[in-house]
Amino acid sequence: MRHPIPSFRRRWLPHLLVLAIGGTHAAGASAQSAASIVELDRIAAIVNADVITGSELEARLSGVREQLRRAGTRLPPPEVLRRQVLERLIVDRIQLQIARESGIRIDDETLNRALLRLAERNRLTLREFRDALERDGRDFAKFREELRDEIAISEVRKLRIESRVQVSERDIDDHLSTIENQGADREYHIGHILIAVPDGASPEEITETRERTERVLGEIRAGADFANMAAANSDGQQALEGGDLGWRKAPDLPTMLGDAVLRLAVGEVTEPIRSASGFHLVKLIGKRSGERPVVVEQTRARHILIVLDELTDEAAARRELSALRERVVNGEDFGELARAHSDDAGSAPTGGELGWINPGDTVPEFENAMGSLEPGGLSEPFKSQYGWHVVQVLERREHDDTEAARRAEALRSLRARKIEEDMQSWVRQMRDEAYVEYRLDE
Repeated sequence: MRHPIPSFRRRWLPHLLVLAIGGTHAAGASAQSAASIVELDRIAAIVNADVITGSELEARLSGVREQLRRAGTRLPPPEVLRRQVLERLIVDRIQLQIARESGIRIDDETLNRALLRLAERNRLTLREFRDALERDGRDFAKFREELRDEIAISEVRKLRIESRVQVSERDIDDHLSTIENQGADREYHIGHILIAVPDGASPEEITETRERTERVLGEIRAGADFANMAAANSDGQQALEGGDLGWRKAPDLPTMLGDAVLRLAVGEVTEPIRSASGFHLVKLIGKRSGERPVVVEQTRARHILIVLDELTDEAAARRELSALRERVVNGEDFGELARAHSDDAGSAPTGGELGWINPGDTVPEFENAMGSLEPGGLSEPFKSQYGWHVVQVLERREHDDTEAARRAEALRSLRARKIEEDMQSWVRQMRDEAYVEYRLDE
């Protein structure tokens, strides 16, 4: 969206120029002063009260080019790629502005934890991770700030979209019924191109967008690579990934695309599909099947918990649990001791019994302690966020958890689908409502 900019705003918009004027007097020859103006950077776009500089755009372009090369995707024409990357920067900048207005601040502690998780995911120490980035030509300080921005944008999306998405048990039941009717074991690998229509578009603009979509479809059917066409033309969030939406079960597909995808053969592309966001093209890249039963190892355990308070510090809690553990080892009944001494109001009346526990049901410290024991084994005292524990494993079993897993997966996929649909609409709305002025052509 481009609007005329009032003259009073032009006076304060930054031009990122520095005057290098020789001499000690303010006055001087105008020609000499004009010749000594040195441009440090250019403005690529104005986004509300912020600017995106040319150097920011070039840095992001460099990263995207490398990403596309590594993925084996042919680069779009330079001017098309520049437009796509600039548009992504604009959308990111708007979301960061919303983050600031919402009071979202990513402190260094949160950022450092995220960096550590990234390093661990790559099986590196933080130092090794930093060295690897620098070997790839990345500036670590800039990478930190880019990650801080990504986390802030993620928090904005959680605040504006994810926190408002609700999935009911009825939704899950209907979802599972749909899966059964469509074939529960089918998954679809799809590519996606969105040619966006702005809010309030005129009939002529809508017709023009449809015609553009049909031209893109014609090129694809004539042999053009779908991923390359997505990178060059799509306004979707995955455009720079070649429009690849990955593998999805049929009910997980966006509602307006699902029926069309089910009718495709592998390799086929849909006719243009109209939605509130614009016109969509979807390619069925692959199809696979094979739902497998989910079998988990469950543990039946019991514990004694001592909670820390004004009268019980960590040393006292540990001493008390060590004494109780010794009494169990010497033959006293664990259940009776739990009823008499445990601070867990939920399990103490039943002798500390926690029932059958699935992997992931308890906090990591508890699960690690429990997992290290054979049936009948008794742990040493250990600490979790709830206090100090002694745990005893009673037995283990293999349990068919397929139904619970299906419901959990249904909840996840329904939330993901609703979030994706709401996200596209929200991104387009905030983009249309923002003041954006392009400066690349000046």
